[in-house]
Amino acid sequence: MMTVTGEALATLPAGADLSPITVIGTEPIRQSFGGETLTQAINSRRAPGVSRVVLNPDAHVGYGAPVGCVMVSPTHIYPGPVGVDIKCSMSLLQMDLPADAIDALPLRKQIIRAICKRVPTGAGRGQRHAPKSRSIDGKLGFKIATEGASKQVLKKLGIPKSWADACEDAYHTAPDGSSDTLAARLEWMGRTRDKLDRIESKYRQLGSYGGGNHFGEAEVVHVLDSQRAIAEAFGLKDGCVAFLSHCGSRGFGHDLAVAQFRTLKTAFQKQGLAFPAGDPQLVYAPVDSPEGRDYLCDMAMGANFATVNHLLINDLVLEAFREVFPGVRGELVYFISHNIARQEPIDGTVQWVHRKGATRALPAGHPQLVGTRFESTGHPILLPGNPRDGSSVMVAGEGASAAAYSVNHGAGRRLSRTKAKKQLVQHEIDQGLAEHDVVSNCSVYPRDEAPDAYKDFEEVLGSVRKAGLAEEVARLKAKFVIKDGAAADD
Repeated sequence: MMTVTGEALATLPAGADLSPITVIGTEPIRQSFGGETLTQAINSRRAPGVSRVVLNPDAHVGYGAPVGCVMVSPTHIYPGPVGVDIKCSMSLLQMDLPADAIDALPLRKQIIRAICKRVPTGAGRGQRHAPKSRSIDGKLGFKIATEGASKQVLKKLGIPKSWADACEDAYHTAPDGSSDTLAARLEWMGRTRDKLDRIESKYRQLGSYGGGNHFGEAEVVHVLDSQRAIAEAFGLKDGCVAFLSHCGSRGFGHDLAVAQFRTLKTAFQKQGLAFPAGDPQLVYAPVDSPEGRDYLCDMAMGANFATVNHLLINDLVLEAFREVFPGVRGELVYFISHNIARQEPIDGTVQWVHRKGATRALPAGHPQLVGTRFESTGHPILLPGNPRDGSSVMVAGEGASAAAYSVNHGAGRRLSRTKAKKQLVQHEIDQGLAEHDVVSNCSVYPRDEAPDAYKDFEEVLGSVRKAGLAEEVARLKAKFVIKDGAAADD
């Protein structure tokens, strides 16, 4: 049973001699979790080597650990709380285009077509599905996976070098700090022709969204009057168009993650080890073991791919806008992950912070921001809601320490995909979006991605504010959405 400690704070006991789980959420949010989500959180807290677990307001059932949780360990790495879409992330591109420039519906459809010619959507889709995409050969794909957003990679793709400074992490290395170790492992993975062909086929998905809940969304930025100084520091432009993207490491990261789950499960079985709570989805490895080092290498390569995937998408989106509005300028506000494990100082020691559907939230003056452009403000937090009710840019406060310097990664699902398809009515979805002047590239908007499939975004944001984790800087209002779906009629 939870113990309520504040308007949007509670604790959930996990057993004797274990610190309780920190729960972020108002009463309506806490009621939304459900028994299976809480059981997964408890199982995660009881798992070997885990020192802390946080349940965020968007939490729902996930792979071993809940989506919307933070799991901290000084000694162990857990693939489940990273997930199969390694470094699934958010990015925000700010343009100097006034909002009224895209008021006309035909103009918005023209921009959508220009983007879709460059950035494909859908599982398994890549460059050959977008005639104006950028070609990625095996040599460049290898460099992207092992170097991330290096100067050479960005130059080769034509992406502004300055955008690397607007990334939570522009590149990831092996545990020994080397990209050479990643290169040796990737060469080993492609040791046969069929394996190399599959890897190179995944490279060609770079610059694409994929399916499910991934999207691109044109926004109008509304800066809060009280936050204009921070908004200016972030590079936000009140009343102008921005573009919000949600995607990850595509098939490249998925293959790495699935192979790691298979390898680690086999290692457990050979050693006769018991899975935490009997759940093979909570398989783990000590970080200093050969299995742990191999996983961290693979996670780093998936994360590098995801980083460059976002940067390329943003550059292609800006190119598409320039096709319609010659001379428009754009800068990357921020790129931030919500499916990653990172080493961070927590509770006085450096630990592995696993964020599964959770977003890093470092306030002004945090040691990890020293020397960055966000040292005096805290970094931008990008929280997607839904195209009907908007999304948010926030900034962390000192209270974020209570949640391992993390917040939720969005609204979180209220209905499973199956229930959403059964319970939600198509014409009501379409009418709701039309009433809010939102169009999409889909001839039929997917019911399992409808706004009402997700939790009440205002209640979720209210939980973050009331818990003292972060404050809103700007609200983003959607003008059009690009998702996996049939092309819209002209």
